[in-house]
Amino acid sequence: MFKKIALPAILVAIAVAGIYLYYSRGKSSARTAQVYDWFHDTTSRSDLMMTAGTSCGDAPFIFPTDGLVGFIWDDSFRPGHRHSGIDIFAGTEAGITPVIAAYSGYLTRQSDWKSSVIIRVPQDPLQLGRQIWLYYTHMADAQGSSFISSEFPVGTREIFVETGTVLGYQGNYSGDPNSPVGVHLHISVVKDDGFGNFKNELEIKNTYDPSPYFGLHLNANVNRDTIPVCE
Repeated sequence: MFKKIALPAILVAIAVAGIYLYYSRGKSSARTAQVYDWFHDTTSRSDLMMTAGTSCGDAPFIFPTDGLVGFIWDDSFRPGHRHSGIDIFAGTEAGITPVIAAYSGYLTRQSDWKSSVIIRVPQDPLQLGRQIWLYYTHMADAQGSSFISSEFPVGTREIFVETGTVLGYQGNYSGDPNSPVGVHLHISVVKDDGFGNFKNELEIKNTYDPSPYFGLHLNANVNRDTIPVCE
């Protein structure tokens, strides 16, 4: 049973969903309307909630946290914006819902990262010989107090983690204490630059469609109507 979100978090989540609904109605309004309704009552659709550790079919990644997949790859929150990953909302307060590694690899947390870690996967399970990176963020409270596991302090570099390792907890850090996001995890599959470094995750051209990695319909160009769950 999920703990109810505190009222301020609900208002933030509803505001985010409302803005998103306005800008995305042409691409995925039916799906977004379901997300908007869920924000009003996070206990209403248990059938849409995914569980951390779930494997969908023969996809190589496990699901990284409990929650509802609210926004997906190539959704748009404002004109010109293209979402580079997926957002998973647990319906809990910040610092409650664990985030786990979706796949084994080598974890780095840069010196200025309050809410983020990135895991290098030397062998892309979908294309051998290609390196990819898994980026996890929003694991801090609104003021930037980190919810990342103490095993991965600031400056951690290339620490091997197994699939399922607890990385931290969902938070609502946006970088601006006056404008927190709804409590969630953002995760994306990031391209390598060919020299062993990750590309800028903020640009969708630097990320891969996460659908085949998770075995879920996570591409907004294909999935216009439904909230992704394992079939």
